[in-house]
Amino acid sequence: MGRRSTAPGARRLAAVAVGCLLLAGCGGGGYEPAGPFRELPQGQPPEVAPPPQGNSVPAPPAPGSPGGEDAEGDPNVVATDLAVPTGLVVLPDGTAVVGERDTGRLLQVFPDRSPARELMTLPGIDTTGDGGLLGLAISPTFTEDGLYYAYVSTATDNRVVRFPAGGAPNPVLTGIPHGEVHNGGGLLFGADGTLYVGTGDVGDPLLAADPASLAGKVLAVDVFGEPVGAGPVFTQGHRDVTALCTDGVGPVYATDTAAPGSQGPDELEALSPGRDVAGVDPVIEIATADAGLGGCAVTGPYVFLGALDGERVHAVELDGTGAPVGEPTPFLQGQYGRLRTVVLGSDGALWITTSNEDGVGAPAEDDDRVLRILPPAGGASSPL
Repeated sequence: MGRRSTAPGARRLAAVAVGCLLLAGCGGGGYEPAGPFRELPQGQPPEVAPPPQGNSVPAPPAPGSPGGEDAEGDPNVVATDLAVPTGLVVLPDGTAVVGERDTGRLLQVFPDRSPARELMTLPGIDTTGDGGLLGLAISPTFTEDGLYYAYVSTATDNRVVRFPAGGAPNPVLTGIPHGEVHNGGGLLFGADGTLYVGTGDVGDPLLAADPASLAGKVLAVDVFGEPVGAGPVFTQGHRDVTALCTDGVGPVYATDTAAPGSQGPDELEALSPGRDVAGVDPVIEIATADAGLGGCAVTGPYVFLGALDGERVHAVELDGTGAPVGEPTPFLQGQYGRLRTVVLGSDGALWITTSNEDGVGAPAEDDDRVLRILPPAGGASSPL
């Protein structure tokens, strides 16, 4: 399997600016929650909260169920008429919160297909190029503190902020380079409470190879943005880390997309501390025509990858060594257009966002949508 090489030349040092700026200026008074809120305790990163018990969320229909649509439409669709939904998190109660890339809105969506409920709009979002609200995560102790984390673009940088629903965003990690392309956006809490942040090289591979730059990296920080281990750089040499995923036992995986117009493949990468991925074969490559990777979820031996250009979810089966078993198998191919975020719920259902309103796709009347569907038995359905 071929592997790209980092462009040669002198490395340019980039300043790492981790400041106290809010999205729209400097803050000094902590949180401004709307309604009751218990402030996050100070100290070491918290332990990960156990999964919720007794979840009464209804199971989604099985793929390929007879009947296809019910009286209210497609049973796989839980929300419609959204504007480029990108980040998505599943809450302990089985509902989900989705963020719109271009508007900064956060909306709660429901498994029973009740109307989406708008929670808030993040201020100061810059949607230049492929920037905007790019990733979401919830605190490892969400049931106690109610904190959301978001990866967002501003006029000066990409950054990670945290906030309670309705409250003011406070900076966690700032100074991530912002450009027209490759702004990253992967956001994931590991099993030990480490926050992994996937960034992009903003179109400059030299920055990805420069350990002093936050561009083209996966960063590892605690809930306050402080480096974990030898960090904050966990891995380097990335092009555009759009999503991160893990099952909490195996490695953290990253989806890494090729430069626009390069015709190079997108990659699924298994991460190890200190690794320069530019010199390591990926787990698997996805050809350009089927790529545009924007989401990943792990369940059992399968990794599910949302593909914008491929208009499908790729199901990748891995063996006990983490190597792929055969080629990826398509799931939902051509059914909903461009598919991006893929998140696994505690009940085993996949939450998937479409991205047909992004200026590239061909939107249907009710786009963009959020889907909720059980992954097919055996990891994937037969190709359509």
